[in-house]
Order: sequence, then C-alpha cells, then structure tokens
Amino acid sequence: MLSSNFFLLLLVLSFAQNLHSLTSPSDIKALQAFKSSINPNTIPSYSCLASWNFSFDPCSLPHRTHFICGLTCNSDSTRITSLVLDPVGYSAPLTPLLSTLTELIHIDFSDNSFYGSIPSSFSSLTKLETLTLRFNSISGSIPPSLTKLNSLKTLDISHNTLTGSLPNTLSSLTNLRILDLSFNQLTSVLPKLPSSLFELSLRSNSLTGSLSLYSFKDLNNLAVVELSDNMLKGVLKGWFLLLPSLQQVDLANNTFTRVEIWKPKGSYSNLVSVDLGFNQIDGYLPVDLAVFPSLSSLTLRYNKFQGPIPWQYGNKVSLRRIFLDGNYLNGKVPDGFFSKNGEISGSFGNNCLQSCPVSSELCLPSQKPSSICQQIYGKKSNSIDSRT
Repeated sequence: MLSSNFFLLLLVLSFAQNLHSLTSPSDIKALQAFKSSINPNTIPSYSCLASWNFSFDPCSLPHRTHFICGLTCNSDSTRITSLVLDPVGYSAPLTPLLSTLTELIHIDFSDNSFYGSIPSSFSSLTKLETLTLRFNSISGSIPPSLTKLNSLKTLDISHNTLTGSLPNTLSSLTNLRILDLSFNQLTSVLPKLPSSLFELSLRSNSLTGSLSLYSFKDLNNLAVVELSDNMLKGVLKGWFLLLPSLQQVDLANNTFTRVEIWKPKGSYSNLVSVDLGFNQIDGYLPVDLAVFPSLSSLTLRYNKFQGPIPWQYGNKVSLRRIFLDGNYLNGKVPDGFFSKNGEISGSFGNNCLQSCPVSSELCLPSQKPSSICQQIYGKKSNSIDSRT
C-alpha cells in the first residue's frame, strides 16, 4: 500500500514539473521582452499585462491569477498562437522580438498607444492570419516584407500615421480578405490588389491617380470599397460597378470628373449602395444606375450635374435613400418620389429644380437663387427660389 502511494506521488510531482515548463523557452523570452518594452506607467493594475507573472508558465492552466488574458496557446500548451491585448493605452514601440513567436496566428493591439515603425522581421510570422493595429501611433511606411505573410486574412492598420506608398507586391497576399489602412497619410496610386479581397478600405489618405482595371483585375469576391477622402481623379470607368460581387462603394470627397455606367449583364448585380458625393462630376445624371436591381442608396450630392432627374429614379422600387443636393439639376422632380409615403429619404435641395415643394423633406434645403441658375441655363431657367 505504501509503495503504491509513493508511486502515485511521483507521478503527481512529475506531472507538476511538466506543467511548470510547458511553454517554449523562446516564446517565454519573447513575452518577457515584450512586456519589458511597455512603459510601466501605462500598465494599469487591472490590465492583461499586469497579470503576466513569469513566475508561472504562460500556458499552464488554470489562468486564475496569472496570464488571465492577452494570450492564447496551442492545443498542447507549448507555443503562443494569439496576442490580443485589452485597449487600456499600453505605450511602447513595436518590438522585433515578437517575430520569434513563429506560431502566432492572431495579433490585435488595437486602441492603444504603440508607436514607431512596423518591424520588417514580422515577415517571419508565416502563420499569421490577423494583424490588427488600428488606433495607435504607428508611423513610417508599410514594409514590403509584410506581403510575404501568405496566410494573412485580415490586415487592419487604420487610424495611425503611416506614410509612403502601398507595396507593389501587395497582390502577393493571396489569402487576404480584409484590408483596412484608412485614416493614415499614404500617398500612392493603387497597386495590383490581392484577388482574394472582400473588403478594401483606404479612406482618408492622400491616394492619387485613377482607378485602373489593372488594380482590380480578378477581384471576383470584392464586396466593399471605401476610398473616400483621397485625391483620386479622372473617369470612373464602366467596368468598376460591374465587379461581380460588389455591394457597397464609397468614393466621396475625391476629384473624379466623369462617371461611366454600364448596364449589368442580365440585370444581375449585388450593388446596394453608391456614394460619389463631393466630387467634380459633370454632365447628366446616369440613367442606367436605375437598372441595378438591388440599389437602395444613391449619393451624387455636390457635384456639377445638370439637366433633369431621370424619371427612372423615381420609379425605382428598391431605392430608399437618395442625395442629389448641391448640383445644378433642373426641371421637375419625378412624381414617383412623392408617392412613396415617406419610404424614401434624402435631399434634392440646392439645385435649380422647378416646383419642388418645400413641404417635402426631399426638397430641403431650398433651391439655388435664380441668378446662379441663369448663369448655367440662361434666362429660361426653370429654377425657383426658396419662397416656392
């Protein structure tokens, strides 16, 4: 009986010893260096990093008092696979030592105060699927070596201070689904984009040039394009809105001067929302936008459109939101808009329209003064003033 109890005790001690040294020593070293790089004044007592006590093994369970959050280990508790920090304002440069955590699948440091450039050594994280650094103070350019991360599915470095060009090798990210680099200071034309993209968001940068077919070729899964508040220019070609999976497009606040609309083949399209507001587009409103069967939101406000509002817009059943204000449209508003009993919102204000009843919210704000409309159409302008 004594010998069996002694044997059981040895098993327990052996098991406890194994628990104490589960995590790879190189991973522990990298975690220690990472925590040491954080300004200690930015580690609140209630935070994840405050619980990282290296007297304990990071992957040992249960995590009741130590390593309670911030990291995840693989199934055999030997390697770190995820670093997801709480948004408490941790401040530190991004350390290259993280690159030794070669089993990482997810990194999420969003809503903190990390700064400095992205280490080029991150390219060694070949299993990384998610890199989220939004709302920090990351600066410098995007290292071309980052495009070697072939497993990457989500790259979100929005709301930082990145500068320079987008890597010409961006299309090498053959599994990338979501790319969000919005609210930075990027200053290039769009390179060839990854064919796997589902969502492209580059709002509020200083991107230049026109949208080329070369950049968007073979993007058969692209559903969301957000490129507002840039310096894009030229003609929006007809192929663009016919991208096969496209649902939402926001190109507002650029300097496009013309838009081509091609009818979708067989009247098939997933397009739901188009925003081309605050550009410099002139000519007549494109009638063929009404052919897109699912279109529910259309914004063409504050451009230089002239002529009447197509009656096809007023008869479009799917349309629920339309903003055409701030142009030089004339004629009468199609009756179809006023027969929908408040089912449609938007504005036709600040145009040169005739008999647009101010009792309708669609006609607010009031139309342009006649003097402005006469400069565009001559003395026979159909504009009205705000008293109509």
